[in-house]
Amino acid sequence: MYYLSKALEFIIYYFAYSISYIFPYQFISKITRHVITTLYTGYVSRFFKKFGKGSIVQPTFSLLLGAEYIEFGNNCNIAKNIQLTAWDSYMGQTFKPEIIIGNNCLIGEDAHITAINSIHIGNNVLMGKKVLITDNSHGASTSKMMDISPAKRPLYSKGPVIIDDNVWVGEKVSIMPGVHIGECAIIAANAVVTKDIPAYSVAAGIPAKVVRSIRLPN
Repeated sequence: MYYLSKALEFIIYYFAYSISYIFPYQFISKITRHVITTLYTGYVSRFFKKFGKGSIVQPTFSLLLGAEYIEFGNNCNIAKNIQLTAWDSYMGQTFKPEIIIGNNCLIGEDAHITAINSIHIGNNVLMGKKVLITDNSHGASTSKMMDISPAKRPLYSKGPVIIDDNVWVGEKVSIMPGVHIGECAIIAANAVVTKDIPAYSVAAGIPAKVVRSIRLPN
């Protein structure tokens, strides 16, 4: 068996070596990424409550929890190193979480989306890298909770997160519990969204505030 394995390794190596003279690196790199992504998507897609046609998952998830409560629409692109967590229980608490992502969405690398309540993301939403979307926190901000270490505080949701269609979320944005972002809004990079953002507006800052309204044509 050992010699068979070494022989197969030798054949594969020199086959790859030989085709390097035939096909350019860019072509092989693209094909390899496509094959690996297709294999990975096929494997993980069955774990979700819904996984739409044409959607892809780039290898790899850094953390996937509660996939049975998570839905993806059609033609979504989920980049590498995403953390998707839908908690139905935590330290004796029980929840009914849902994460619903619409059609044609792109979620950038290193995003973290976590729910114990409800996160709804509409169609055609574009997210940059390292975006955080959460509907929960470790304990409410009350004096009673301060006597408990943060990791042991009960999970608390201030309310669901709703992101309407055609929203653009910049890199390193944090969207906090109980927030509704209206359609076609733009959230600038590094913003921390703690309150509702109206449709057709640009929001920036910590905490995020509307800095410009986008007027609709008459």
